[in-house]
Amino acid sequence: MRKIYCLLLITTSFLLNSCGVYNFTGTGKIDASTFQVNFFQNNAELVEPGIDRTFTLQLQDLIQNQTNLNLTKNGADLTYEGEIVDYRISPMTATADQQASQNRLKIRINVRFTNKNKETDNFEKTFEFFYDYPATTQLSGASLNVALDEIFDRITQDIFNESLAKW
Repeated sequence: MRKIYCLLLITTSFLLNSCGVYNFTGTGKIDASTFQVNFFQNNAELVEPGIDRTFTLQLQDLIQNQTNLNLTKNGADLTYEGEIVDYRISPMTATADQQASQNRLKIRINVRFTNKNKETDNFEKTFEFFYDYPATTQLSGASLNVALDEIFDRITQDIFNESLAKW
């Protein structure tokens, strides 16, 4: 009986200790209370109007939704800044008569992350992702929005993981 009581006590204390460090987003303890996301200028050779604003807002929303950090315009503990460096549409596969059957939209974004409280976390890194679509589809309107959502969802999550989740 005594062994069961000791085992139960050890198991309970282990579970209580381990629960205090992590949360569902995987961020653990963040040594900051504020963040800012500066405007990500579109410096790509091929410019798609409005994607710079869309990306900036999507990164802000992701951080706000997955942390308890407060968004500020300047002087934040954590700062995200950078630029869209590549927006490219390329043919991916061809049919028997040498016509493209699938295209790929690829976006690459350079990010500079600064943590005022822990300078060892600072980085400058490029993040990219792609979206494949049929060559018969014109990438505009709703189809462009679907592509951008998928690409930006992945890139913003990768930035979040690199800067805060440490996965």
